[in-house]
Amino acid sequence: MPEHLVFATDLSTAVYPGTDRPGISPATPLFDAPAYLCWLAGLTSRVRLGTAVYLYALRHPFSSARAFATLDRVSGGRAICGVGAGWYEGEWRAAGVDFASRGPRLDEAIEVTRRLWSEPVVAHAGRFYDFPEVAFEPKPVQERLPILAGGESGAALRRAARLCDGWIGMPHSLETIRPQLARLAALRDGRPFSITAHAYELGGPAEIPRWEELGVDRMVVRPWRRSRDAVTALAAFAAEYF
Repeated sequence: MPEHLVFATDLSTAVYPGTDRPGISPATPLFDAPAYLCWLAGLTSRVRLGTAVYLYALRHPFSSARAFATLDRVSGGRAICGVGAGWYEGEWRAAGVDFASRGPRLDEAIEVTRRLWSEPVVAHAGRFYDFPEVAFEPKPVQERLPILAGGESGAALRRAARLCDGWIGMPHSLETIRPQLARLAALRDGRPFSITAHAYELGGPAEIPRWEELGVDRMVVRPWRRSRDAVTALAAFAAEYF
């Protein structure tokens, strides 16, 4: 699931990077992504449940870490925590959180979260978060609940390579994703790493081996052109190929 916390009605800070138009509509319904995924967890048994991406640092890491630990618990270990620094300044202003420091804030939140999910007790004194020793239970079911970083800036790729378990790309074709994967490969340190591609133009499963050759191990597909056709088109795609 994608995620936003709130949309401001002032669209002056809502122009999506690389375009000349707002990337949001204030009337769009917004749901709490981990809560929605917890509901889906109760209706499923095998499918992984994740975000692409969650504005993790827009909340205190206690809240974000709790949400995904809960999702992992109720799903029996099927959570994927996809995070991003975000591009839309309006919601950060509305929430009273500094937009300019969102990247370093996210990095520190990831580091705090790793400790909350793995250590019996945690105390922290950092640039953005400072708290006395706390206990955080229950831990996630997964020994290492995967955190995947989204974004294609230099900072986002460094975050993915150095702090996270994988990367989530923007919508790409086989050709356009290659330069991003080359940049990412130059930053990686040899740890196990997952790559999720938004392959919206995928023609069918016959193309999958070519993505695998690039190191992609998860593909997000969208076999429809219009939102109103999504359910019927997805059902037809599943029936034909799976």
